[in-house]
Amino acid sequence: MYDHKLFLSVLSEFAEVLLAPYEVELVLDELADRISAVLDLAGSGVSLARDDRLEFHTAFGSAVAAVERAQEQTQTGPCVTAFRTGEVVSVNELAAAERAQWPHYCAMAAAVGISAVASLPMRLGGQTVGVLDLYAPARRDWHEDDLAAADVMANMATVFLIHASQHRKQAELNAQLQTALDSRTTIEQAKGLLAAAHHISIDEAFERIRSFARSHHETVRDVADRIVHRGFSP
Repeated sequence: MYDHKLFLSVLSEFAEVLLAPYEVELVLDELADRISAVLDLAGSGVSLARDDRLEFHTAFGSAVAAVERAQEQTQTGPCVTAFRTGEVVSVNELAAAERAQWPHYCAMAAAVGISAVASLPMRLGGQTVGVLDLYAPARRDWHEDDLAAADVMANMATVFLIHASQHRKQAELNAQLQTALDSRTTIEQAKGLLAAAHHISIDEAFERIRSFARSHHETVRDVADRIVHRGFSP
């Protein structure tokens, strides 16, 4: 069950992982691994949202991975329900009532020795980015402390995922802006070289570059690059 002293130790270690460079795979692997140790679980898994679907991402324990993949395949199970509703779904024992609701999932869980599950949505504001699943090999009453400890670590990982996504978007934007700036520099150089070579104005040089690019189905940047680096003269 929940070990508060171990939780504080693991939480500190997990925080250090979050401070590392943006390695999403590592963070989610660590989340599944460490929460399993804190709560003495058979294992845990993380599925991430892609549009309106959940896709299995990582798991601690091969049995857990099989159950997570079953949920992804059928898009049914406590994990998917938690994703759809944004609410924690906890099942003390996968009995007949749940079997009627999630037959394929429950059959797979029984086959690999999973008897209890809790699914926690990973949310930031109104956005659900994934779900953390907790698995037990026997009937288990999911105490408030268990779920609270899991929720803290899931929230930390969620914030990391959001920041990682924003970081990638910013990096992509910066790369696009740098490409645009590089293109503009190359085009300006090409205009100057062409104007000097043909004794024409800068505007006339640019129009010559643009006309050649259009007629030959090339980009202005590619034509300018050939002028600057290969001595091409349209």
